[in-house]
Amino acid sequence: MPHTTGCPLLFLDVDGPLIPFGSPSGHPRTTAAGAPKYDDRGNPLLTRLDPELGTRLTTLGCRLVWATTWGEEANEVISPWLGLPRLPVVEWPTLRTQEGPRGLHWKTRHLVEWADGRPFIWVDDEIGAMDRLWVDATHPTPSLLHRVDPAKGLKNADFAALTDWLASLKRRRTQHEAVDPPMTGDANWLS
Repeated sequence: MPHTTGCPLLFLDVDGPLIPFGSPSGHPRTTAAGAPKYDDRGNPLLTRLDPELGTRLTTLGCRLVWATTWGEEANEVISPWLGLPRLPVVEWPTLRTQEGPRGLHWKTRHLVEWADGRPFIWVDDEIGAMDRLWVDATHPTPSLLHRVDPAKGLKNADFAALTDWLASLKRRRTQHEAVDPPMTGDANWLS
């Protein structure tokens, strides 16, 4: 049964959305207050992480979940840099076989399973048309699969798209509640 109450999930990839791949001239080289000290042995792209993204992500009001091949390392390295708490991590299968139709990203099926009927946003730089079609056909509640330009990372336009979708979801829930009030459940997300 779909989860129609509670805050939506936000599945978050790291490489591309948070750590852009484009030319270094277009990205800030920052060090966050709680971030580990940068050293040459680490990932040189970490300084492209914008510490403000953590605040912007948390103010969306979603339950943030790492959906990245960084796994638990995202909590150890990325979370402190962005000022985020430890987040749940989607565990990927050891063997990444291409199941499903041609063009379906290997993450898609696992994210739908992890969402377990809850509304969700997936922010990644590798989302394609087949992923959207498959989620629309197999997931019972609203979802937004938002592709980020990997050369630029998350920008104002991306946050505007996420905010607009969340506002639309809130309106749909409010309309649904007016027609069919819940017997029980957590409607706190609507307030």
